[in-house]
Amino acid sequence: MTEKTIPLLTCRDIAPVAAFYRALGFAVTFEQKSPYAYLVVERGAVELQFHGMKDFDPQTSLGGCYILTDEVDALHEVFRAGLKDVYGKVPTRGLPRIGPVKDMAYGVRQFLMTDPGGNSIRVGQPTGGDGHIAPAPKETFARALHFAVLFADSKEDLPAAAKVLDRALALTHERPTPEQRVRLLVLRADVAHRQGEDPAGVARRLAEADAVPLTDAERHRIPDDLARLAELRLTLR
Repeated sequence: MTEKTIPLLTCRDIAPVAAFYRALGFAVTFEQKSPYAYLVVERGAVELQFHGMKDFDPQTSLGGCYILTDEVDALHEVFRAGLKDVYGKVPTRGLPRIGPVKDMAYGVRQFLMTDPGGNSIRVGQPTGGDGHIAPAPKETFARALHFAVLFADSKEDLPAAAKVLDRALALTHERPTPEQRVRLLVLRADVAHRQGEDPAGVARRLAEADAVPLTDAERHRIPDDLARLAELRLTLR
């Protein structure tokens, strides 16, 4: 016997959801408007189903699913390109949106997307470990980054991430390494951008991060953060 699990997610209107998943390369294999709205999209072995509710508020959605892949970076690029073609730019905040690729403390490299229905779609590739969150580091700034990344890019609690980062960046009796300072500033700028904060503040943090001198070895260790810095800089133009 072979079983298959198919997520059933909620949205207000199936039309924008269908457009979003088409942009990602999904095929709409079923679409129904009456007697109730229902949508099925498929991409390879991945199938998602949606039902429409007129009074549903996407901003309050708790729906979502996890998609495992063995090519997370390639899929991220394909999805970003498809979204840019359809929306004119890569949507990084609001609904819909797609986030950056990150190595997470629970043994996956992943990115998060949120569709127009407010459903959080996590796409990840296992990188080792048993799936449990690694213990938080003891060192001050490594610990701050550990929790800030979890809040921002797993729980999607941006205010909590901002609080952790602001506390770490305000310390005067301890100093982060150059590598840590860049990571803290870039993530804080990213969180501010996603929350719709003043672009001038985002740009200031990016400029601070850009001004931190890094060795080639340090740059090699934080490619995702440097890529995000460059992307945010382009977004603000």
